[in-house]
Amino acid sequence: MCGINGFTFEDKNLAQLMNECTKHRGPDGSNIWMAPGITFGHNRLSILDVSSASSQPMLSKDGRYAITYNGELYNFQDIKKELSDVKFISKGDTEVILEAYIKWGKECVYKFNGMFALAIWDTKEKTLFLARDHAGIKPLYYSEKNGKFIFSSEIKGILSWTEISKKLSLDSLNHYFRLLYVPEPLTMFTDIFKFPQGSYGFFKNEKLSIEKYYNDSVSKTKASEGEIVKDIKKKVEDAVERQLISDRPVGVYLSGGIDSSVILDCVSKRHEKIKTFSVGFSLGNGEEANKYNKDIDLARETAKRYKTEHHEVLISSDDVMKSLKEVVYQMDEPISNPTACALFALSKATKGYADVVLCGDGGDELFAGYERYRLGYIATQYQRLPSFITNMLSKVHPTFAKLAQRNWIDRYSQFLFQKDKDLQPIFSKDILKPKITADFMNQYMKGSSFEEAILNTDRKTWLIDFALMLSDTMSMSHGVEARVPFLDKEVIDYALSIPVSKKFSFFTNKKLLKKAFAADLPEYLLKQPKRGFFTPAAKWLRHPEFLAMAREILSPQYALNTSGLFNWEEVSKMLEDHVTKKKYNLSIIWALMTFQIWAKRFDVKL
Repeated sequence: MCGINGFTFEDKNLAQLMNECTKHRGPDGSNIWMAPGITFGHNRLSILDVSSASSQPMLSKDGRYAITYNGELYNFQDIKKELSDVKFISKGDTEVILEAYIKWGKECVYKFNGMFALAIWDTKEKTLFLARDHAGIKPLYYSEKNGKFIFSSEIKGILSWTEISKKLSLDSLNHYFRLLYVPEPLTMFTDIFKFPQGSYGFFKNEKLSIEKYYNDSVSKTKASEGEIVKDIKKKVEDAVERQLISDRPVGVYLSGGIDSSVILDCVSKRHEKIKTFSVGFSLGNGEEANKYNKDIDLARETAKRYKTEHHEVLISSDDVMKSLKEVVYQMDEPISNPTACALFALSKATKGYADVVLCGDGGDELFAGYERYRLGYIATQYQRLPSFITNMLSKVHPTFAKLAQRNWIDRYSQFLFQKDKDLQPIFSKDILKPKITADFMNQYMKGSSFEEAILNTDRKTWLIDFALMLSDTMSMSHGVEARVPFLDKEVIDYALSIPVSKKFSFFTNKKLLKKAFAADLPEYLLKQPKRGFFTPAAKWLRHPEFLAMAREILSPQYALNTSGLFNWEEVSKMLEDHVTKKKYNLSIIWALMTFQIWAKRFDVKL
């Protein structure tokens, strides 16, 4: 796992600047390579083959090709066998990727099972090849300017080049305040883009071409539920085994949920001494602590059952105040979720014990764990009732209004979007654009049913640019590699082959995954309701010192360049309504605070 930087011209000073501002991703070494028309930078986090033989940027034996690469290729040993005619110098996966490209060209990506963002330069053809993994686990940003191309693992790397504009994208601003993140290929900057997941591309003759290589359209299995359950278990166990490869200490991020517990169970079948890590909140005793620390309490109980070396981190409102600005800076662009501060603290504490952690991300999106999936199914059944009944019920309770939405994207927005009626007052005139986010997200709403469409959309948007991006930026800010076995290519392919209707029932989420590990997991975990990971952020805002900080951030003087975007009287009213418990406004307030901190730190322009 590393940080990669590069551009299609020669400038050692720029490469050094890019490496310097992304060095947290690779604290074990930093190198630069230049040739006519290209410069590569690399920050190394040594995980596989910690020797200098796997240092990057790496050159092919004949010097024609160079690679800078971030990630892990879990099946590199299998690919290595296919390259039996090659005499390998290193024991890691970087050289395997380079030799695979030399032999198969762009087709090499079809052989890869892992998480990666990579760039390969052909000194003869003057061609830059780029690729990102099938699930978008590893980030890759790029920009083009006057025929020149620049890329990096982080936006801050690209912003090291002074020719790149810091102009805010108003379209992305609209998406952010509705979704709480910016979906690919967009970023909050007009001139910087995310390289799409599951894609490769070439930059040649001052032109970039991008092509999708990962095809997630798979035929549905006709296997029985019993067979499917057995296959799920085997696929997940195999994925965990693949992802345990490391020459550095490995641990598990453990919550009180099913997904991370499944990962731990699989690890326990292969290792006796396991390090686990959990995060909670310093709240004292009582009902409040029980509410917000239910996950860490369950994780502690699970860790005892599996006899792990368990480590806990408890954070307070003071800890969040001290770290919030750095957390937002490490995000690169606003992602509004108070749990980011908890992940940041957890990764910092982990680094002293493990350099690699396995996480449960992806289990919900593949196996239908979120409540919105079940509610979407209920909505489909609800709409089969006579219209006079649904119209009457819609007036009784807002939940029925959600269920009554027949248009898929409108129904999706009921579950995932912040509401325009709440957003409109806080923006200056003409900033908030109606329907722009619905129109953008509608491109993903594909499937034979709404339930399948919402799962697909979450996997291609929310999972990548919200959950995985937070996981990557917070873990890598402390040089910790986060791996996600549920997003192993073989697990994804199999999960997509399962008919969505089998993944949940009227009353149960994640039915198949629970059945697959029912005999292995502690019974108390299987009986837990789906909670999600949430923080006492709403209460933090009511602490006098925290509130003073919030008021400072949510003022027109804080980020002068972008202050014209907002109606500050309404912003102040929204904050005071929340503090006095007149109205719960946490989501939008936190989104505003995150945006303000980001806009000031990155000196964003309108």
